[in-house]
Amino acid sequence: MSNFKTDLDIIVIGGGAAGFFAAINIAKNNNNLNIAILERGKTGLQKVKISGGGRCNVTHAEFIPSELIGNYPRGKKELLGPFHTFMTGDTIAWFEERGIELKIEDDGRMFPVSNSSQTIIDCFLNEAKKYDVEVLYNHSVKSIKDCHTELVEISQKENHFKIETNQGNLFCKKVVIATGSNPKIWNLLSDLGHTIIPPVPSLFTFDIKDERIKDIPGVVEKHVEVKVLGSNLESDGPLLITHVGMSAPSILKLSAFGAVELAKLNYNFEISINFIRQHFEDCLNNLKFLKLDSAKKTVYNSTQFELPKRLWKKLVLASEIEETYRWAELNKIQLEALANQLTNAVFQVTGKSIFKEEFVTAGGVDLREINFKTFESKRIPNLYFAGEVINVDAVTGGFNFQNAWTSAYIVSQSISN
Repeated sequence: MSNFKTDLDIIVIGGGAAGFFAAINIAKNNNNLNIAILERGKTGLQKVKISGGGRCNVTHAEFIPSELIGNYPRGKKELLGPFHTFMTGDTIAWFEERGIELKIEDDGRMFPVSNSSQTIIDCFLNEAKKYDVEVLYNHSVKSIKDCHTELVEISQKENHFKIETNQGNLFCKKVVIATGSNPKIWNLLSDLGHTIIPPVPSLFTFDIKDERIKDIPGVVEKHVEVKVLGSNLESDGPLLITHVGMSAPSILKLSAFGAVELAKLNYNFEISINFIRQHFEDCLNNLKFLKLDSAKKTVYNSTQFELPKRLWKKLVLASEIEETYRWAELNKIQLEALANQLTNAVFQVTGKSIFKEEFVTAGGVDLREINFKTFESKRIPNLYFAGEVINVDAVTGGFNFQNAWTSAYIVSQSISN
């Protein structure tokens, strides 16, 4: 640190998406400020690197703030105002101004046209260099002290904060915390007087051992309805059968909105799935029609309701209908059993698995202790937050990054002003 000054205007703790975005925008708005990013790792922007399978899911093509907030299980109400200040369209424009065009995929997710997260990483590193933002790697923060309440050197009294790191002490006037889900930093913020909502995993897949999904990994049903029995939790969307259970948006949405509730259940609960999005009675009537219309065909081999063949066959067998049975041979009990498997199949969830490498948590700094016009702490003046360090999280699809861009941008405007 000998070549670097220890007195700074702004220190951003955390070299991820939110940290870089905040630092770059602060520096762009006011190039006279001395700004440093402290990153505990050898490199930063790791989540950017792995997001979207290495393509970086920058944001989502939702352009109405009141619709956008529906994707945030925690922070929905608080983000409405910020999204009116900076949201999807602004994100797209920000990257386009730097020569990075984004494209919209069929499901609304937005990626760089290059299909490489390195495009975004290079952009941030170039911008940081352009605006003289110092990036200090291998800097692990040990403590954050308020100079006005701590006994610090007389020469440092004009500063607000003393940041103790494994490489020495730094002093600054303002601090931005952009460390994501980092228990160590949450502990330091708790020591400063902030309330931390205990973190629990969000965005996870369900572990299920069941004969009906055994040996058919990779099967996708495009639109199902899923409910957690004994709760108000429900979602819909695509469903993917995996080697260990179930995934895809219908499950991930449920895991995000039910993060706290499902943690309390220790990830042991029952779900019901309506594979065809029909009422039981409507489905039963359709099956009765098939009994007449397709009388001579075998049930096992005549897939219905546009279900994947392998899934249909599993549900037929689960209804105690043998492979050789024809539609005409089905009795009332078998028809009702099949209708039940199609519209109300109950599965026991026995655990959770991380969704790819995109680890997201619910929890963090209590939202009541943040001014959402500035993202400044209500408890400690000149302390700001950006990204997932606060109790905000989203479903998969680029929404967590949009929260990072929005909060970091508003922090930058607040500090610059």
